[in-house]
Parts: sequence; structure tokens; C-alpha cells
Amino acid sequence: MTTSQAIDPSTLLSALQWRYATKAFDPAKKISHETWKTLEETLVLTPSSCGLQPWKFIVITDDAMKARLRSHSWNQSQVTDCSHHVVFASTRKLTEADIDEHLARTAEVRGTTLESLQGFRNMMVGDLIQGERSKVIGDWAARQAYIALGNFMTAAAMLRVDTCPMEGFDPVEYDKILGLEARNLTAAVCCPAGYRLDTDKYAALPKVRFKAEDVVKYI
Repeated sequence: MTTSQAIDPSTLLSALQWRYATKAFDPAKKISHETWKTLEETLVLTPSSCGLQPWKFIVITDDAMKARLRSHSWNQSQVTDCSHHVVFASTRKLTEADIDEHLARTAEVRGTTLESLQGFRNMMVGDLIQGERSKVIGDWAARQAYIALGNFMTAAAMLRVDTCPMEGFDPVEYDKILGLEARNLTAAVCCPAGYRLDTDKYAALPKVRFKAEDVVKYI
């Protein structure tokens, strides 16, 4: 996108002012297929460290499954009343096979050879598989999933789709119900998405944020 094609800054800020952590979704309102496919693509386009994408996005629309998950989500109604319940599942343990899969995709998309990517491979293996970071690789992967969460929420706000980031759930039970451990994954964070209930009182409350000068420092 060139500068001439950029959206007006006020459009972005308006969307971010509009969004809030939705407490009550309208279960009768569903995200359209076209809108959801756009949001799905924003998940796919999320940046990640080394481009490794150590995640899967588990999208739940089945009412029975949402009901099962609600009982392990502090009984929060957003889980069952939303249109799409998104579970951001991060990689438990990174392997050389994961790195090789990413490099194969890189070679395919960019029309290059695996041999030309060997130096990049050595760096990633040395850091993420053999280095100190390997000891905390699960935490590293979970932080990558939060990048996707932020990207998803901003994109949703631009499309006037409501979201509610959610850590109030039992990851162990989510992993069991969704079969994540067998796939070398764990539920890092969730985000119900849909449309707010007109009577949700929290939608009209002013945002409470520190002033820019209190949190943004220039050096």
C-alpha cells in the first residue's frame, strides 16, 4: 500500500475508540462469511519472530463445543454468545522439523533454494533449539500468539466486529477438549468475536487510559 492509499488516521483511531472488551454478545448476530474470511486472513498475515508462526488458530462456531468450553472459562457468557470463539494455540516445543517446514515454505513462496537459506537455518537452530531460548520456548511461542491476538482485535475493530480478549479459562481443560497436547500445542489466550448486545452497559463507558505523555517517552 502506498502512502496515497493509506486510510485516514482518524478512521483508525475511531475504530480503536469504538472497540471495547465486549461483555455481552448478541447470540442472534453472526459474522458473515465474507467478513470472517477477511479476519481469518489477518490472522494468517500476522508477523512472528523469524517468520516461524509457532501457532494454530482454533475457531469454534459449534454451539455444543462452545458450551463445553464455557464451563472451563469461568462460565463467561461471551464464549457461548459470540459468533466465533478463537483459541490462540501456541507451540509447546519447537523442533528442527518446524524450522525446516518454514524454510521449505519460504523457498516455495520466494522461488529460492534451501541451500541459500542454510545460514538462516543455522541461526534459528542455534538460538531456538540449542540455545538458552530453548529453555523458555513455550513462553516465547505464547508471546508470539499475543501478537496475533492484537492484530486480530485491531482488524476486527476496523470491520466493526466486537471482540473480548480472554485469559480467564483453564488451559489444561481446553487442551484436553480440543486435543491440543497431541498436536504439540497449548491454549495461550482466547478471543470471542461477534457483535455486542445493544444493552451492554460497558459499551458506552469512557475508556480509561493514562495520558500519552505518561506512557510514551521520547529519548
